Amino acid sequence: MKTASGATAVQLVEKRRGVRQIVEHLGSAHDEVTLAALEQVAREKIHAGQMAFDLDLHTDDATTVRATSVDAGGGLVLHGTRPRLLWEVLEQAYERIGFPGAVDDAVFKQLVLARIVEPTSKLDSLRVLEELNVGKVPSYATLKRRLARSVEEKWQDAVSAAAYRFAAGDGAVSLCLYDVTTLYFEADEEDELRKSGFSKERRIDPQILVGLLVDRHGFPLELHFFEGNKAETRTMIPVLDAFRDRHQVDDMLVVADAGMLSWANIQALEEAGYQYIVGSRNSKAPMDLAKTFATKGNHFADGQVIETTTELKKGTESSRRRAVWQYRLAREHRDRRNHTLQVQRAEDIAAGRKSQRKARFLTTGQRKTLTVDYEAAKAAEQLFGLKPDSCHF
Repeated sequence: MKTASGATAVQLVEKRRGVRQIVEHLGSAHDEVTLAALEQVAREKIHAGQMAFDLDLHTDDATTVRATSVDAGGGLVLHGTRPRLLWEVLEQAYERIGFPGAVDDAVFKQLVLARIVEPTSKLDSLRVLEELNVGKVPSYATLKRRLARSVEEKWQDAVSAAAYRFAAGDGAVSLCLYDVTTLYFEADEEDELRKSGFSKERRIDPQILVGLLVDRHGFPLELHFFEGNKAETRTMIPVLDAFRDRHQVDDMLVVADAGMLSWANIQALEEAGYQYIVGSRNSKAPMDLAKTFATKGNHFADGQVIETTTELKKGTESSRRRAVWQYRLAREHRDRRNHTLQVQRAEDIAAGRKSQRKARFLTTGQRKTLTVDYEAAKAAEQLFGLKPDSCHF
Protein backbone atom coordinates (compact mmCIF):
# COMPACT_ATOMS: atom_id res chain seq x y z
CA MET A 1 0.00 0.00 0.00
CA LYS A 2 1.05 3.61 -0.60
CA THR A 3 2.15 5.64 2.40
CA ALA A 4 1.71 9.36 3.01
CA SER A 5 5.35 9.96 2.08
CA GLY A 6 4.85 8.33 -1.33
CA ALA A 7 6.68 5.12 -0.45
CA THR A 8 5.21 1.63 -0.89
CA ALA A 9 4.65 -0.29 2.33
CA VAL A 10 4.81 -4.08 2.25
CA GLN A 11 2.73 -5.86 4.86
CA LEU A 12 1.49 -9.34 5.60
CA VAL A 13 -2.29 -9.26 6.10
CA GLU A 14 -5.07 -11.77 6.59
CA LYS A 15 -8.85 -11.47 6.52
CA ARG A 16 -10.92 -12.95 9.33
CA ARG A 17 -14.73 -12.79 9.16
CA GLY A 18 -14.53 -9.98 6.63
CA VAL A 19 -12.08 -7.89 8.67
CA ARG A 20 -8.55 -7.32 7.36
CA GLN A 21 -5.82 -7.51 10.00
CA ILE A 22 -2.15 -6.62 9.62
CA VAL A 23 0.01 -9.57 10.69
CA GLU A 24 3.40 -7.91 10.18
CA HIS A 25 4.80 -4.74 8.67
CA LEU A 26 7.93 -5.63 6.69
CA GLY A 27 9.07 -2.16 5.67
CA SER A 28 8.66 0.59 3.08
CA ALA A 29 10.30 0.88 -0.32
CA HIS A 30 11.19 4.02 -2.26
CA ASP A 31 12.50 2.19 -5.35
CA GLU A 32 11.84 -1.01 -7.32
CA VAL A 33 14.90 -2.84 -6.00
CA THR A 34 13.86 -2.44 -2.37
CA LEU A 35 10.27 -3.29 -3.24
CA ALA A 36 11.35 -6.51 -4.97
CA ALA A 37 13.46 -7.48 -1.97
CA LEU A 38 10.60 -6.85 0.49
CA GLU A 39 8.21 -8.85 -1.67
CA GLN A 40 10.66 -11.76 -1.65
CA VAL A 41 10.89 -11.63 2.13
CA ALA A 42 7.07 -11.60 2.30
CA ARG A 43 6.83 -14.70 0.08
CA GLU A 44 9.33 -16.57 2.21
CA LYS A 45 7.35 -15.77 5.33
CA ILE A 46 4.03 -16.74 3.75
CA HIS A 47 5.34 -20.06 2.42
CA ALA A 48 7.59 -20.88 5.37
CA GLY A 49 7.42 -24.57 6.21
CA GLN A 50 5.27 -25.45 3.19
CA MET A 51 6.23 -28.27 0.86
CA ALA A 52 6.63 -27.50 -2.86
CA PHE A 53 7.04 -29.50 -6.06
CA ASP A 54 10.46 -29.34 -7.63
CA LEU A 55 9.47 -27.99 -11.07
CA ASP A 56 13.05 -27.00 -11.88
CA LEU A 57 11.94 -23.54 -12.95
CA HIS A 58 14.97 -21.77 -11.44
CA THR A 59 12.87 -18.74 -10.51
CA ASP A 60 11.83 -17.07 -7.31
CA ASP A 61 8.19 -17.40 -8.36
CA ALA A 62 6.69 -20.35 -10.26
CA THR A 63 4.49 -18.08 -12.34
CA THR A 64 6.81 -15.15 -13.05
CA VAL A 65 10.36 -14.73 -14.31
CA ARG A 66 12.10 -11.58 -13.10
CA ALA A 67 14.82 -10.12 -15.31
CA THR A 68 17.51 -8.55 -13.05
CA SER A 69 21.09 -7.42 -13.20
CA VAL A 70 23.64 -6.02 -10.77
CA ASP A 71 24.45 -2.33 -10.94
CA ALA A 72 27.83 -0.71 -10.24
CA GLY A 73 27.02 -0.45 -6.56
CA GLY A 74 26.29 -4.15 -6.26
CA GLY A 75 22.52 -3.73 -5.99
CA LEU A 76 19.85 -5.54 -7.98
CA VAL A 77 18.15 -3.68 -10.83
CA LEU A 78 14.71 -4.94 -11.89
CA HIS A 79 14.31 -4.71 -15.68
CA GLY A 80 10.93 -6.41 -16.08
CA THR A 81 8.84 -9.51 -15.49
CA ARG A 82 7.05 -11.98 -17.70
CA PRO A 83 4.61 -14.85 -16.99
CA ARG A 84 7.00 -17.57 -18.08
CA LEU A 85 5.04 -20.59 -16.86
CA LEU A 86 1.75 -19.48 -18.48
CA TRP A 87 3.37 -18.79 -21.83
CA GLU A 88 5.43 -21.99 -21.82
CA VAL A 89 2.36 -24.14 -21.03
CA LEU A 90 0.44 -22.52 -23.90
CA GLU A 91 3.37 -22.99 -26.28
CA GLN A 92 3.69 -26.65 -25.33
CA ALA A 93 -0.02 -27.24 -25.92
CA TYR A 94 0.20 -25.44 -29.26
CA GLU A 95 3.12 -27.64 -30.33
CA ARG A 96 1.59 -30.84 -28.95
CA ILE A 97 -1.52 -30.40 -31.10
CA GLY A 98 0.74 -29.98 -34.12
CA PHE A 99 -0.11 -26.44 -35.18
CA PRO A 100 3.53 -25.39 -35.93
CA GLY A 101 3.74 -28.13 -38.53
CA ALA A 102 0.47 -26.99 -40.08
CA VAL A 103 1.17 -23.23 -40.05
CA ASP A 104 4.79 -22.30 -39.46
CA ASP A 105 4.25 -18.64 -38.60
CA ALA A 106 5.34 -16.98 -35.33
CA VAL A 107 2.94 -14.02 -35.66
CA PHE A 108 -0.03 -16.35 -36.08
CA LYS A 109 1.00 -18.31 -32.98
CA GLN A 110 1.36 -15.12 -30.95
CA LEU A 111 -2.14 -13.98 -31.93
CA VAL A 112 -3.68 -17.36 -31.09
CA LEU A 113 -2.03 -17.61 -27.66
CA ALA A 114 -2.69 -13.96 -26.80
CA ARG A 115 -6.40 -14.45 -27.45
CA ILE A 116 -6.41 -17.50 -25.18
CA VAL A 117 -4.91 -15.39 -22.40
CA GLU A 118 -7.42 -12.59 -23.03
CA PRO A 119 -10.12 -12.82 -25.73
CA THR A 120 -10.09 -9.36 -27.29
CA SER A 121 -9.79 -7.53 -30.61
CA LYS A 122 -6.88 -7.87 -33.03
CA LEU A 123 -5.58 -4.42 -32.12
CA ASP A 124 -5.90 -4.98 -28.38
CA SER A 125 -4.15 -8.36 -28.71
CA LEU A 126 -0.95 -6.42 -29.35
CA ARG A 127 -1.36 -4.83 -25.93
CA VAL A 128 -1.76 -8.30 -24.41
CA LEU A 129 1.47 -9.44 -26.07
CA GLU A 130 3.31 -6.41 -24.74
CA GLU A 131 2.10 -7.14 -21.21
CA LEU A 132 3.16 -10.77 -21.58
CA ASN A 133 6.64 -9.58 -22.59
CA VAL A 134 7.32 -12.73 -24.63
CA GLY A 135 9.38 -11.29 -27.45
CA LYS A 136 9.05 -8.97 -30.40
CA VAL A 137 5.46 -7.79 -30.78
CA PRO A 138 4.30 -7.42 -34.41
CA SER A 139 2.74 -4.23 -35.71
CA TYR A 140 -0.97 -3.99 -36.46
CA ALA A 141 -0.20 -3.76 -40.19
CA THR A 142 1.84 -6.99 -39.98
CA LEU A 143 -0.99 -8.68 -38.16
CA LYS A 144 -3.52 -7.74 -40.85
CA ARG A 145 -1.18 -8.95 -43.60
CA ARG A 146 -0.83 -12.32 -41.84
CA LEU A 147 -4.59 -12.71 -41.57
CA ALA A 148 -5.02 -11.90 -45.25
CA ARG A 149 -2.34 -14.46 -46.04
CA SER A 150 -4.13 -17.04 -43.90
CA VAL A 151 -7.16 -16.75 -46.18
CA GLU A 152 -5.16 -16.89 -49.39
CA GLU A 153 -3.15 -19.94 -48.29
CA LYS A 154 -6.13 -21.66 -46.57
CA TRP A 155 -4.54 -21.97 -43.16
CA GLN A 156 -7.91 -23.00 -41.74
CA ASP A 157 -7.74 -26.27 -43.68
CA ALA A 158 -4.24 -26.95 -42.36
CA VAL A 159 -5.21 -26.14 -38.78
CA SER A 160 -8.33 -28.31 -39.01
CA ALA A 161 -6.25 -31.21 -40.33
CA ALA A 162 -3.79 -30.86 -37.43
CA ALA A 163 -6.62 -30.74 -34.89
CA TYR A 164 -8.19 -33.86 -36.39
CA ARG A 165 -4.88 -35.78 -36.33
CA PHE A 166 -4.44 -34.88 -32.68
CA ALA A 167 -7.99 -35.88 -31.74
CA ALA A 168 -7.99 -39.06 -33.82
CA GLY A 169 -4.78 -40.52 -32.41
CA ASP A 170 -4.72 -44.08 -33.66
CA GLY A 171 -8.27 -44.14 -34.99
CA ALA A 172 -10.91 -42.07 -36.74
CA VAL A 173 -13.26 -39.73 -34.91
CA SER A 174 -16.73 -41.17 -35.43
CA LEU A 175 -18.73 -39.41 -32.67
CA CYS A 176 -19.07 -35.62 -32.96
CA LEU A 177 -21.13 -32.96 -31.20
CA TYR A 178 -22.43 -29.91 -33.06
CA ASP A 179 -23.69 -26.55 -31.84
CA VAL A 180 -24.07 -22.95 -32.99
CA THR A 181 -23.30 -19.65 -31.29
CA THR A 182 -23.57 -15.99 -32.29
CA LEU A 183 -20.93 -13.25 -32.46
CA TYR A 184 -22.06 -9.62 -32.49
CA PHE A 185 -20.29 -6.62 -34.01
CA GLU A 186 -20.43 -2.95 -33.07
CA ALA A 187 -21.02 -1.89 -36.66
CA ASP A 188 -23.60 0.50 -38.07
CA GLU A 189 -23.85 -1.09 -41.50
CA GLU A 190 -24.34 -4.69 -42.56
CA ASP A 191 -22.16 -6.44 -45.12
CA GLU A 192 -22.36 -9.74 -46.98
CA LEU A 193 -21.49 -11.72 -43.81
CA ARG A 194 -22.43 -9.54 -40.84
CA LYS A 195 -26.21 -9.24 -40.92
CA SER A 196 -28.99 -8.67 -38.42
CA GLY A 197 -30.89 -11.86 -37.66
CA PHE A 198 -32.61 -13.82 -34.92
CA SER A 199 -31.05 -12.96 -31.56
CA LYS A 200 -31.77 -14.79 -28.31
CA GLU A 201 -30.66 -11.62 -26.49
CA ARG A 202 -33.02 -9.56 -28.71
CA ARG A 203 -30.13 -7.50 -30.05
CA ILE A 204 -30.27 -5.68 -33.37
CA ASP A 205 -26.52 -5.45 -33.99
CA PRO A 206 -25.09 -7.16 -37.08
CA GLN A 207 -24.00 -10.69 -36.26
CA ILE A 208 -22.54 -13.87 -37.68
CA LEU A 209 -23.28 -17.51 -36.84
CA VAL A 210 -20.45 -19.81 -35.79
CA GLY A 211 -20.93 -23.55 -36.28
CA LEU A 212 -18.59 -25.67 -34.16
CA LEU A 213 -17.99 -29.43 -34.37
CA VAL A 214 -16.18 -31.09 -31.44
CA ASP A 215 -15.28 -34.63 -30.47
CA ARG A 216 -16.73 -36.50 -27.47
CA HIS A 217 -14.26 -34.74 -25.15
CA GLY A 218 -15.13 -31.26 -26.42
CA PHE A 219 -11.97 -30.82 -28.52
CA PRO A 220 -12.74 -28.58 -31.55
CA LEU A 221 -12.52 -30.25 -34.96
CA GLU A 222 -14.29 -28.00 -37.47
CA LEU A 223 -15.27 -24.32 -37.39
CA HIS A 224 -17.38 -22.47 -39.95
CA PHE A 225 -18.98 -19.03 -40.20
CA PHE A 226 -22.36 -18.17 -41.69
CA GLU A 227 -24.38 -15.06 -42.46
CA GLY A 228 -26.07 -13.54 -39.43
CA ASN A 229 -29.55 -13.97 -40.86
CA LYS A 230 -29.12 -17.66 -41.72
CA ALA A 231 -31.32 -20.14 -39.87
CA GLU A 232 -29.35 -22.22 -37.35
CA THR A 233 -30.87 -25.43 -38.68
CA ARG A 234 -29.29 -24.78 -42.09
CA THR A 235 -25.73 -24.67 -40.77
CA MET A 236 -25.30 -28.26 -39.59
CA ILE A 237 -25.22 -30.15 -42.90
CA PRO A 238 -22.54 -27.91 -44.55
CA VAL A 239 -20.25 -28.32 -41.51
CA LEU A 240 -20.72 -32.09 -41.40
CA ASP A 241 -20.15 -32.46 -45.14
CA ALA A 242 -16.97 -30.36 -45.00
CA PHE A 243 -15.65 -32.43 -42.09
CA ARG A 244 -16.42 -35.77 -43.74
CA ASP A 245 -14.97 -34.72 -47.10
CA ARG A 246 -11.82 -33.26 -45.52
CA HIS A 247 -10.99 -36.32 -43.42
CA GLN A 248 -12.81 -39.10 -45.32
CA VAL A 249 -14.73 -40.16 -42.21
CA ASP A 250 -17.28 -42.96 -42.63
CA ASP A 251 -19.90 -44.27 -40.21
CA MET A 252 -20.24 -40.93 -38.44
CA LEU A 253 -22.60 -40.24 -35.50
CA VAL A 254 -23.48 -36.59 -34.78
CA VAL A 255 -25.17 -35.28 -31.63
CA ALA A 256 -26.98 -31.91 -31.66
CA ASP A 257 -29.40 -30.03 -29.41
CA ALA A 258 -33.05 -29.20 -30.06
CA GLY A 259 -32.12 -26.09 -32.04
CA MET A 260 -31.05 -28.36 -34.90
CA LEU A 261 -34.32 -30.31 -34.95
CA SER A 262 -36.13 -29.75 -38.23
CA TRP A 263 -37.72 -31.86 -40.94
CA ALA A 264 -35.15 -30.71 -43.50
CA ASN A 265 -32.21 -31.57 -41.24
CA ILE A 266 -33.52 -35.04 -40.41
CA GLN A 267 -34.12 -35.80 -44.07
CA ALA A 268 -30.69 -34.45 -45.07
CA LEU A 269 -28.92 -36.41 -42.34
CA GLU A 270 -30.54 -39.65 -43.42
CA GLU A 271 -29.97 -39.04 -47.13
CA ALA A 272 -26.28 -38.29 -46.48
CA GLY A 273 -25.91 -41.50 -44.46
CA TYR A 274 -25.24 -39.88 -41.07
CA GLN A 275 -26.27 -41.49 -37.81
CA TYR A 276 -27.68 -38.89 -35.47
CA ILE A 277 -29.02 -38.06 -32.03
CA VAL A 278 -30.94 -34.79 -32.02
CA GLY A 279 -32.49 -33.24 -28.94
CA SER A 280 -36.24 -32.72 -28.74
CA ARG A 281 -38.38 -30.18 -26.87
CA ASN A 282 -40.54 -30.61 -23.78
CA SER A 283 -43.49 -29.25 -25.74
CA LYS A 284 -43.62 -32.60 -27.59
CA ALA A 285 -44.04 -34.58 -24.36
CA PRO A 286 -47.87 -34.78 -24.35
CA MET A 287 -47.86 -36.39 -27.80
CA ASP A 288 -44.78 -38.57 -27.34
CA LEU A 289 -45.83 -39.90 -23.92
CA ALA A 290 -49.60 -40.09 -24.41
CA LYS A 291 -49.55 -43.89 -24.84
CA THR A 292 -47.27 -44.33 -21.81
CA PHE A 293 -49.57 -42.20 -19.63
CA ALA A 294 -52.63 -44.13 -20.84
CA THR A 295 -51.21 -47.61 -20.23
CA LYS A 296 -48.76 -47.17 -17.34
CA GLY A 297 -49.74 -43.89 -15.68
CA ASN A 298 -47.42 -41.02 -14.84
CA HIS A 299 -45.42 -42.53 -11.94
CA PHE A 300 -41.78 -43.19 -12.75
CA ALA A 301 -38.75 -44.38 -10.80
CA ASP A 302 -35.87 -41.96 -10.31
CA GLY A 303 -33.60 -42.23 -13.35
CA GLN A 304 -36.11 -44.27 -15.35
CA VAL A 305 -35.79 -44.11 -19.15
CA ILE A 306 -38.90 -44.25 -21.33
CA GLU A 307 -38.56 -45.20 -24.99
CA THR A 308 -41.34 -44.16 -27.34
CA THR A 309 -41.81 -42.62 -30.79
CA THR A 310 -42.31 -39.07 -31.96
CA GLU A 311 -43.83 -37.68 -35.12
CA LEU A 312 -42.23 -35.15 -37.46
CA LYS A 313 -44.44 -33.17 -39.79
CA LYS A 314 -43.94 -30.95 -42.79
CA GLY A 315 -47.13 -29.89 -44.50
CA THR A 316 -49.08 -33.04 -45.31
CA GLU A 317 -46.00 -35.27 -44.89
CA SER A 318 -45.13 -36.96 -41.65
CA SER A 319 -42.77 -39.62 -40.34
CA ARG A 320 -42.02 -41.24 -37.00
CA ARG A 321 -38.72 -41.59 -35.16
CA ARG A 322 -37.55 -43.21 -31.95
CA ALA A 323 -37.63 -40.92 -28.89
CA VAL A 324 -36.01 -41.39 -25.47
CA TRP A 325 -37.21 -39.60 -22.32
CA GLN A 326 -35.80 -39.65 -18.79
CA TYR A 327 -37.35 -38.93 -15.38
CA ARG A 328 -35.39 -37.47 -12.45
CA LEU A 329 -36.81 -36.85 -9.00
CA ALA A 330 -34.55 -33.83 -8.44
CA ARG A 331 -35.75 -32.39 -11.75
CA GLU A 332 -39.38 -32.83 -10.62
CA HIS A 333 -38.71 -30.82 -7.46
CA ARG A 334 -37.15 -28.05 -9.55
CA ASP A 335 -39.97 -28.13 -12.11
CA ARG A 336 -42.61 -28.00 -9.36
CA ARG A 337 -40.95 -24.99 -7.70
CA ASN A 338 -40.62 -23.12 -11.01
CA HIS A 339 -44.20 -24.03 -11.94
CA THR A 340 -45.53 -22.49 -8.70
CA LEU A 341 -43.59 -19.28 -9.32
CA GLN A 342 -44.85 -19.08 -12.92
CA VAL A 343 -48.50 -19.46 -11.83
CA GLN A 344 -48.03 -16.85 -9.10
CA ARG A 345 -46.54 -14.39 -11.57
CA ALA A 346 -49.42 -14.95 -14.01
CA GLU A 347 -51.91 -14.37 -11.17
CA ASP A 348 -50.15 -11.17 -10.10
CA ILE A 349 -50.22 -9.78 -13.64
CA ALA A 350 -53.88 -10.74 -14.14
CA ALA A 351 -54.83 -9.10 -10.82
CA GLY A 352 -52.90 -5.94 -11.63
CA ARG A 353 -50.35 -6.42 -8.85
CA LYS A 354 -47.54 -6.45 -11.41
CA SER A 355 -47.10 -4.51 -14.63
CA GLN A 356 -48.35 -6.30 -17.72
CA ARG A 357 -45.84 -8.43 -19.58
CA LYS A 358 -45.67 -11.86 -21.11
CA ALA A 359 -45.81 -14.79 -18.72
CA ARG A 360 -46.48 -18.50 -18.96
CA PHE A 361 -50.12 -19.53 -18.33
CA LEU A 362 -51.29 -15.95 -18.95
CA THR A 363 -54.01 -15.57 -21.62
CA THR A 364 -56.15 -12.76 -23.01
CA GLY A 365 -59.93 -13.18 -22.75
CA GLN A 366 -62.63 -12.11 -25.20
CA ARG A 367 -62.80 -8.64 -23.70
CA LYS A 368 -59.03 -8.35 -23.79
CA THR A 369 -58.80 -9.02 -20.07
CA LEU A 370 -55.88 -11.01 -18.72
CA THR A 371 -56.67 -14.33 -17.10
CA VAL A 372 -54.74 -17.34 -15.85
CA ASP A 373 -55.02 -20.54 -17.89
CA TYR A 374 -55.31 -23.01 -15.02
CA GLU A 375 -56.08 -25.91 -17.37
CA ALA A 376 -52.72 -25.48 -19.11
CA ALA A 377 -51.03 -25.18 -15.72
CA LYS A 378 -52.69 -28.42 -14.58
CA ALA A 379 -51.66 -30.22 -17.77
CA ALA A 380 -48.05 -29.16 -17.28
CA GLU A 381 -47.91 -30.84 -13.88
CA GLN A 382 -47.85 -34.37 -15.33
CA LEU A 383 -44.56 -33.56 -17.10
CA PHE A 384 -42.65 -32.68 -13.91
CA GLY A 385 -39.28 -34.42 -13.85
CA LEU A 386 -39.42 -35.52 -17.49
CA LYS A 387 -36.95 -34.39 -20.11
CA PRO A 388 -36.11 -35.63 -23.62
CA ASP A 389 -32.83 -37.42 -23.02
CA SER A 390 -32.27 -38.01 -26.73
CA CYS A 391 -34.60 -38.18 -29.67
CA HIS A 392 -34.85 -38.97 -33.36
CA PHE A 393 -31.88 -41.26 -33.89
